[in-house]
Amino acid sequence: MRIDLAYDGTEFRGWATQPGLRTVQGELETALGTILRLPEPPRLTVAGRTDAGVHARAQVAHVDVDSHPGVLERRLRRIVPGDIRILRVTEAPEHFDARFGAIERRYVYRMTDHPAGPDPMQRRMVAAISRPLDVDLMNEAAQHLLGEHDFAAFCKQREGATTIRHLIALRTVRGGETIATTVRADAFCHSMVRSLMGCLVAVGERRYEPQFAAEILAGEVRDPRVKVMPAHGLVLEEVVYPADDQLAARVEQARRRRDE
Repeated sequence: MRIDLAYDGTEFRGWATQPGLRTVQGELETALGTILRLPEPPRLTVAGRTDAGVHARAQVAHVDVDSHPGVLERRLRRIVPGDIRILRVTEAPEHFDARFGAIERRYVYRMTDHPAGPDPMQRRMVAAISRPLDVDLMNEAAQHLLGEHDFAAFCKQREGATTIRHLIALRTVRGGETIATTVRADAFCHSMVRSLMGCLVAVGERRYEPQFAAEILAGEVRDPRVKVMPAHGLVLEEVVYPADDQLAARVEQARRRRDE
C-alpha cells in the first residue's frame, strides 16, 4: 500500500522510530498494527526521513499489508493523532518503493527577516532571521551548488552512505514578510537542506561573498562557519516518481552507490 500523508513535525522527534520517543513512523506503525490486529506493527518505508521538527505536506510511504486501501484509509484517519493527516491510501503499482523509486524530492525553507519576527500564526513553520537578507546574493551563491557534487560539506556523515547528490534547483524568493527557498534534488543526505540554507543565509546577511558557497562545497568537510538552520522552517512539499513502467529501473538505479 502507498500512503500519502502530511504532518506538523513540531511535536515529533523526526520520522524514524526511536525507542521511548514520539515519531511519525512510530505513530503510524502502531496505528496500522492496531487496525490490522497484527502481533507486531508492520514496517513502513518512507521517501524522506525528516529530522526532528521538520514538517511534511506531501510525504510518501509504503507498507506491505493485506487490506483494502479504502478501508485502511478510513480507519487510519480515525485513529492517527491530529498532527498527522492521511491524504490517501492506494494500492501501489508493481515494483513501487517509496524511497528508492523517487526521482525527485522538493523542500521549501521559509524564514523572515522582519524585525518583529514571524507572524504568530506561522511561527511553527517560519524561521526568524536577525539580520536583513539580500535575496539576490543568496541566488548568486546558489549557482555554485547546482548540479551533481559531493555534498559532504553539507551532510552529517553516515557510515557506508554516499554524499554525492544531484541538486536540481536552489532558488530564493521574497513574498511580503516571508522569504522562501525551494530546494529540489534526486535525494538528500542527513541535514543537507538546512546546511545549504545556513550557507545561503550567511551570504544573504553579507557576511561572505557568493563565492563562499563554492569554497565550502570544495572543502568536502563540515565547516563551522556554516550554521545548520532551525528545523521548523523546513517542509517536504513534494516527492516525484516515474511512470509505473519505469519504477523497476529507477529502483535498481537508486540502489547502486552513486560513487561507484
